[in-house]
Amino acid sequence: MNNPKLLSLGLNRQQDVVVVRQRAREISGALGFGVQDQVRIATAVSEVARALTQAAPGRRATFALSADGSQLEVTIGGGAALTDESSDSLPELAIVSAHRLMDSCEVQREPGQPPLIVMKKRMPPHARPTAAQIAALTAELASSPEASTFAEVQQQNQELVSTLAELRERQEDLLSLTRELEDTNRGIVALYAEIEEKAERLRRADEMKSRFLSNTSHELRTPLSSIRALAKLLLDRMDGELTVEQERQVRFIEVAASDLSELVNDLLDLAKIEAGKVDLLHAPVVPDNLFRVLKGTLLPLVDGTTVEMIFDVADHVAPFDSDEGKISQILRNFISNAVKFTERGVVRITASNDVAADAVVFSVSDSGIGISPENLQLIFEEFSQIEHPLQRRSKGTGLGLPLCRKLAALLGGEVDVTSTPGVGSTFTLTLPRHIGAANRL
Repeated sequence: MNNPKLLSLGLNRQQDVVVVRQRAREISGALGFGVQDQVRIATAVSEVARALTQAAPGRRATFALSADGSQLEVTIGGGAALTDESSDSLPELAIVSAHRLMDSCEVQREPGQPPLIVMKKRMPPHARPTAAQIAALTAELASSPEASTFAEVQQQNQELVSTLAELRERQEDLLSLTRELEDTNRGIVALYAEIEEKAERLRRADEMKSRFLSNTSHELRTPLSSIRALAKLLLDRMDGELTVEQERQVRFIEVAASDLSELVNDLLDLAKIEAGKVDLLHAPVVPDNLFRVLKGTLLPLVDGTTVEMIFDVADHVAPFDSDEGKISQILRNFISNAVKFTERGVVRITASNDVAADAVVFSVSDSGIGISPENLQLIFEEFSQIEHPLQRRSKGTGLGLPLCRKLAALLGGEVDVTSTPGVGSTFTLTLPRHIGAANRL
């Protein structure tokens, strides 16, 4: 299907440029383009027409619709065949302007013929004229009189005044927006200053807390050790026999001192980690040897209970570089918690390889009370404990798991937990086979 042609005009003199601008505005307005688009189309067409007419008269401007009616197409060019290369010059500045004002601007060439400049503009939404409307528009354009130069100048002046008014309005909007942004920036600067001040206060408070915990822990360890030693002397009958009631009271003292000593040790470890004063002892860690030590230390926890403790090292778990003492501290905490919250069943401790991550994975699984999903992250917060009858019967410090997470991070690894209430929990410790230089203190 051929492109429906709307109008074709000859470009032989400067007056024809005025006419082509007028027709461009009339056609775009009749096709439903907005005022701004009408000015853009008229300006692009007149600039290209003016430049080509000045270079060589005898060109033509043709207005048409694309075959599918989706675009207005304006073609300017034609004329006599080329006689030399100089007559093939193109108005570069006018073409650049047309590129900016129209959706596209192409230069088409044929051997021996002057170039054609084809400009296109997408039709407004829902503005697809029918064949009858195109025929009526063509007839109207053919019969309408040409505008005088004076009338066209007046029209351009009106367009210029309208554009200047719009630019002034937009400039005022920009100035208003600039002032608003300046006010916002001042508020943000003030907010950053306040945040920085509060952050500095928090840093100082954190340093004071760490010093307080460290100093307090050191001051409490000596008297607690003395209390525990004296309680053991009394229970060993070093100063004579005790009555049943005296022995019961002394055992209360010993248990309370042990619990408080455990709390003090955890507080001191946390304070050291936060202060960056923990030394890592790097050496090859052999999982089999580590499990043998843990088994000898922790099996007494399940003596006389209905809980079975199983240690299992997968095949080919080779030694790796880390701090065995810190790993043992983390696993002891996992195992003691598993035993504490498992009334009957199995506590299984395993070691395996994670080949993809080049890591070693330790896991402690139990068949205990389990943890609800909303409490899985709560257990890693300091001094947080979950309400449960077993928890009230076996009170802890609420510092063990937070300490495990920080120790794992110090070793370049991480801890995680999966759990199902009433079924059991699995705590995992994943460690790299080689600790990076950044983790070596």
